[in-house]
Amino acid sequence: MLTQALLVDDSRSVLKFLQRHIEAEGLVEATTFLDPLEALACARDRVFDLVLVDYEMPHMDGISFIRAFRTLPGGADTPIAMITSWQTDDVKMEALQAGATDFLPKQAKSLEMKVRLRNLVRLGAAVRKQNDRAADLASAVAAATEKLGEREEEIILRLALAVEFRDNDTGEHTLRVARYSRIIAEQLGLPARLCRDIYLAAPLHDVGKVAISDNILLKPGKLTDEEMAVIRTHATIGKKILADSTCELIQLGAQIAAGHHERWDGAGYPSGLKGDEIPIAARVVAVADVFDALTTRRPYKEPMPLDMARNYLVENRGRQFDPACVEAFLSRWDEVVGIASGQQATPYQKIEAPLAANIEKAEESGPVEAVPAS
Repeated sequence: MLTQALLVDDSRSVLKFLQRHIEAEGLVEATTFLDPLEALACARDRVFDLVLVDYEMPHMDGISFIRAFRTLPGGADTPIAMITSWQTDDVKMEALQAGATDFLPKQAKSLEMKVRLRNLVRLGAAVRKQNDRAADLASAVAAATEKLGEREEEIILRLALAVEFRDNDTGEHTLRVARYSRIIAEQLGLPARLCRDIYLAAPLHDVGKVAISDNILLKPGKLTDEEMAVIRTHATIGKKILADSTCELIQLGAQIAAGHHERWDGAGYPSGLKGDEIPIAARVVAVADVFDALTTRRPYKEPMPLDMARNYLVENRGRQFDPACVEAFLSRWDEVVGIASGQQATPYQKIEAPLAANIEKAEESGPVEAVPAS
């Protein structure tokens, strides 16, 4: 690729002289302008590897041109040589402060000009090569980061499903709670990254149930008060499992695991937090989790009709649930119905697809006994 040079001088003869010498070896393609304002307009749309600009010009002097060029996208590192017959220290200092790289005397001998131009061309080519390498590295880092993010997301969802398969008939509960949580987070106007993270961390809400014994967790009938007390320890256990992680998603999962059974009125567990004391992610998941528990079939109960579950949320906002979370959830009711019926698409198909396949295989092998949500 040829080095792209921008030449700006109000003298046609100087422009021709510069262009002839800078293109002599066939390594440079020069674009010339008599008007510095037109040259700047061109530089806004094109990337140049090298700039030569006269000092004295109408409309704008060379120092002002350099200052303006340095503010353009990609213009901060471009080598710029100012052409001037004014070789005073004051002019040079001002030009250097504006961002000039070098100076070319206007009355230079042809050989001197040729050598100095060649050096500038090499510098421009080196800067472009360095910028290209930096761009390639940035692209590679971005791709690797995206790949690591995808693996992190899949690991979290698979961990959540491992817990879910012990406690529910399939595992769809995990994915539905994640989708419902995303809806609520988005409607609350939370930042896009936080909405994504809540979606991914929501399935970890019951991770503490891995420490609950099977004779309690898989009991088909009603739990005794003592057994219910054991079940409720899953919130604290989940927080312990996920605490102290350096991963932001796991940290968010710890908040959700610890707080999704807290109540807006302070009557929840394990800490009796109230109102805004409950982390927003836990308040979001609390609505999603209860709604899905109400509307799905379990061995001990039939699913509640969607409208009845909706009414339950409305009746308990301000007591069990954050009113804003309930309002956000119901504001996209058509999507909620679509998710509940298995028809709603999700923006995370890439992650969910292999998990859904595993769920389908599990369904073919028969249901697992489950206990009431607590």
